Amino acid sequence: MADPMDAPMQQLTQLYRELGPLLLAYFRHQRPLAAAADDLLQDTFVRAARNPERLQRSESPRAYLFGIARHVGLDALRRHRPETEEFADCATETATEDARLEPMRAAIAALPALHREPLLLKLHQELNYAEIAEVLGVPVGTVRSRLHHAVRQLRDSLNPPAP
Repeated sequence: MADPMDAPMQQLTQLYRELGPLLLAYFRHQRPLAAAADDLLQDTFVRAARNPERLQRSESPRAYLFGIARHVGLDALRRHRPETEEFADCATETATEDARLEPMRAAIAALPALHREPLLLKLHQELNYAEIAEVLGVPVGTVRSRLHHAVRQLRDSLNPPAP
């Protein structure tokens, strides 16, 4: 007779293979968390394994795991209290890197966390609005509003009005 816990653990193992690299990148894009990214990834899956029924009930296992990862990261930040909130570069720098990227990175880093977080989930993790809403624990309309404000602030800071 099959163990009823086999199916959730198999699902979690499959999700680790599929989403592990994305979650690792999520942690590594946050400078204060980058050094501990591997440990934070493990902590994320340990927390998910503690409540396999929640994973089973989740509409989007991907969003559910990113939500756990977000809380794991926030807990780590609270424990270490960084002086400033910095985020790693969006891409690896190369000699031929587009000169427009650095001002864009600086503008994103300058966004309030309320607007930056959903933007980074959209850009880096390619989550859809519903998944971002689940990760952040807010309605989809709130995600849309925050992304709208983030894009408007980026546009304003990168294209200031001519004097």
